[in-house]
Amino acid sequence: MTARPTPTTPASTRLADSCSRALATAARVLRQLRHDPRSIALMLLVPCLMLVLLRYVFDGSPQTFDGIGASLLGIFPLITMFLVTSIATLRERTSGTLERLLAMPLGKGDLIAGYALAFGLVAVVQSLLATGLAVWFLGLDVIGSPWLLLLVALLDALLGTALGLFVSAFAASEFQAVQFMPAVIFPQLLLCGLFTPRDRMAPALEAISDVLPMSYAVDGMNQVLRHTDVTADFLRDALVVAGCAVLVLALGAATLRRRTA
Repeated sequence: MTARPTPTTPASTRLADSCSRALATAARVLRQLRHDPRSIALMLLVPCLMLVLLRYVFDGSPQTFDGIGASLLGIFPLITMFLVTSIATLRERTSGTLERLLAMPLGKGDLIAGYALAFGLVAVVQSLLATGLAVWFLGLDVIGSPWLLLLVALLDALLGTALGLFVSAFAASEFQAVQFMPAVIFPQLLLCGLFTPRDRMAPALEAISDVLPMSYAVDGMNQVLRHTDVTADFLRDALVVAGCAVLVLALGAATLRRRTA
């Protein structure tokens, strides 16, 4: 592992060393995931299976699948990445791995960046599989470019990764990590506009939904579903989701602790 640079080290050298440490962390996490087939199946296959199930639940009403399929294409990756990332990170902490890593010349930002890179690569594969399945095999009717649909799905998966890394700092066990899902994910799921348009909600709930990132994830998917061109609203939605992911990752680095106890 590269030694921590001194304050007199040039900024370019410090950046290169930080990137090297983050890449080494990402490689280690990916090696561990390779030996965890259940987590791989949860991240890659479950969103696809849920989309297939949804398609045939609405087999007699393809318009309904077109209406909510795009939204769920973003929501499913967010939820699965949140669950796997929060549990995997907490497992690192409770096993003592995290404490040993932080005792080395490895900054908190480097560690969080490494985890984000590793799970981000998985998110790319997950988004490719889910988007390709929905558009080319399940017949999801999208007016806009499928590549834009893929972009939003990827941003949603990265947001789920960031949220999982963040909440893992506040859990003392894997069971507690799962318990964060009703607090972090379910309110967003109810208020994101999936079940009813947000402008038809009670004013207080609409105001809350306006600050929840999943709302913009669903809105971005709907923009691709209804418009052939990239709209200003789509750009806003994509930037909000990406900005929330970066902000949550920064908060995760700031709250990272060696011990849960």
